[in-house]
Amino acid sequence: MSFNFTIFIQNLLNGLMVGGLYALIAVGYTMVYGILRLINFAFGDVMVMGIYFAFYGATLIRFSFPLAVAFSLLVTAILGVLIDRLAYKPLRNAPRISALITAIGVSFFIESFAVVFFGPNYKAFLEALENKTIAFESFIIGGVYLPKIIFIILGITAVALVTLFLIVYKTKMGMAMRAISADIPTTSLMGINVDNVIGFTFAISSALAALAGVMWALRYPSFYPYTGFVPGLKAFIAAVFGGIGSIGGAVLGGILLGILEMMIITFFPTLMQYKDAFAFIILIVILLIRPAGLLGKRSVVKV
Repeated sequence: MSFNFTIFIQNLLNGLMVGGLYALIAVGYTMVYGILRLINFAFGDVMVMGIYFAFYGATLIRFSFPLAVAFSLLVTAILGVLIDRLAYKPLRNAPRISALITAIGVSFFIESFAVVFFGPNYKAFLEALENKTIAFESFIIGGVYLPKIIFIILGITAVALVTLFLIVYKTKMGMAMRAISADIPTTSLMGINVDNVIGFTFAISSALAALAGVMWALRYPSFYPYTGFVPGLKAFIAAVFGGIGSIGGAVLGGILLGILEMMIITFFPTLMQYKDAFAFIILIVILLIRPAGLLGKRSVVKV
């Protein structure tokens, strides 16, 4: 097989884009795990709800698309807080297996709700855009076909991740989140409202999942209630790959996973139908070789 530089660059950019979206959802997994030691399997479904909120915000309420996206982030953040308050807060002191089973139940509930309320059929996200050609516009540099939407998604993802890092490491709320991740009882004795901090964590992680969902729908415009199932699983794998509990690890794991997927398609096109399976192979290998992940630590979990 001959090496084609043009195809390599195109798939590298696609890998960065998809990996960035995995990273946004993986950060949600790792933030909740870092604080509560809980794997919130509903993040993929929260991502889909974000798509629906943006879609109907633009098509039903008639918001402009940027305002529809802001509406989606706000409503999805509220949804995240409600999930915590109604499903997880009553189980704060319960065995972890109870919280894990509840997380799976929340995932099924959201999927079933979306099927009943929004319908099971695919919808075209392009209907939400004023400029429907943006998904197809492109330019060519040095023979490399570069869709504009990829750079839009990469730019928004980068801004979102930088903003998240600033919140976590440069604000008092971020300091409280990191303190809770180290020791909840001691932090509560210092006068910090633990429930409010946990609620904020669910809000911001859910908003990131919604943002990832909107950008996913821009790149792959057809969506339905189960659209978030595979991306949600892969984001979880990315979080484990990079080191669950580490924000930097989640970002690294997501980007590496996206690039690896696209490189497999590039160099082994006959294996394209098995590309989803490679994510799970990576999960098995990383658990066998380095269970804590690339940037994770065996003894200390960090936000």
